[in-house]
Amino acid sequence: MKRSSTRKTTVLADICAAMETIAPTALAQVWDNVGLLAGDLRAAVRRVMLTIDLTEPVVDEAVRKKIDLIVSYHPPIFKPISSLCTPGAGMESLVFRCIRQGMAIYSPHTALDAADGGTNDALAQLCGIYQTEPLEYVDAPKNDACKFVVFVPSHHLEKVADAIFEAGAGQIGDYSRCSFRTPGEGTFFGGMDTNPAIGRRGKMESVQEVRLESVVRTTDLPKVIHAMRGVHPYEEPAFDIYPLQPGPVRGIGRCGKLSQTTTLEKLARRLQFQTKAKGVQLVGRREQPVDFVVIVAGAAGSLPFRIPLSNRHVIITGEIRHHDALTIGRYGCSAIALSHWASERPVLKLLALRLAELLPDLSLSTSAADRDPFDALG
Repeated sequence: MKRSSTRKTTVLADICAAMETIAPTALAQVWDNVGLLAGDLRAAVRRVMLTIDLTEPVVDEAVRKKIDLIVSYHPPIFKPISSLCTPGAGMESLVFRCIRQGMAIYSPHTALDAADGGTNDALAQLCGIYQTEPLEYVDAPKNDACKFVVFVPSHHLEKVADAIFEAGAGQIGDYSRCSFRTPGEGTFFGGMDTNPAIGRRGKMESVQEVRLESVVRTTDLPKVIHAMRGVHPYEEPAFDIYPLQPGPVRGIGRCGKLSQTTTLEKLARRLQFQTKAKGVQLVGRREQPVDFVVIVAGAAGSLPFRIPLSNRHVIITGEIRHHDALTIGRYGCSAIALSHWASERPVLKLLALRLAELLPDLSLSTSAADRDPFDALG
C-alpha cells in the first residue's frame, strides 16, 4: 500500500515567521524598511534565493530558477514610492517585475545586522571570534508578563497553587506549573467586623505562611486572581503584582578580542581572502599590532566611536568616510574597509543555514549574479 505524503506546504507567512525568529524586525534601525516588502502571505513557497542587492541580473537569475521568494538584504523599497511601472532605471521597475512574475521580496537589512548570528557576527566568525559584545543595546519589546505573589497558609498551599496554575500562571517557555515558594510568618489583627479563618477577631495573630510566586501573562491576570480568591481561606488574601522589565537586547555592531595578536596587514589579507573583497583599504600602519576588533558591516559611520578606542583596536567595516578615517587616525587605532558589499555578503551563508533548520522543505540558493558594484584595478 502506497503511503500518502504528509508534507506540509510552506507558505510565505511561514517564512516571514522564520525570519522574525532569526532577525526580529524590532531590532532594525528606526530609519530602515525591513520585513516583507511584496508578496501574498498565503502563497506557497518552495524556492528561495538570497542576495545582497536586488539588481536586474539577480532578477533574471531568479526568473530562470523559478524562484518564489527573493530575500534581498538591502531593501529595494526604501522610501515611499508613488508608482510601480516599467521600463525604468529605478528600483520600482525591478519590484514591478518581481510582482508580475509572482516573486515575493523580503528584506532583513539592519535587523539582521543586530541579530545574533547576523551580519556582524558573520564577520566576527571570519576573524575567529565567537564571543562578542554589541556596540549598542536596543529597547526590548514590551513584556506581556508580570510576577504574581500571594501569601498562603501552609496547609492551603497546594490548593491555591493548583488553582492559579489552572488559570494560566506558571508558564515559562515549554515549562508549566513554575513557582517559587518561601516560608515565613504572617501577622494580622482583625477588627470587630472581621471574620478571620484563622484565630479570633480583636486579637493579634501569627500564622505560618508561604510566599507563592509565579509568572503570569497580563492577559491571564484577572483569571488568576479570581481563581486564587475562590480557594484561598482568607477573607482578605494578601497578594502583590510586580511588572517584569525585559532584559537588554543586543543591538547593532560587535566588538571582541582576537585569540592572538596579529598585525593590521595580516588580518586584512586574511579577511580579503575569506570575503573575496576586491578593493580593501587600510587606515593605520600595516605593521601595527592589533588584538581587539570593532565590527560594523556595511558603513561604519560614527558607531565605532561609542566605545573607548586605543592603538590595539582595529575597526572592520565596509566603507569609511574621509573625515571618519582622519578621526580613527587621531585615536591611534586602525581600520580595514573591505567594501560595503564584501563586508555583508558572508551573512548569506549563515542565513541560509538558519532558514534550512527552521524550514527544511525549502529549496534555498544564494544568487550567483549578485555582484559588488565596485571593481578595483589590479
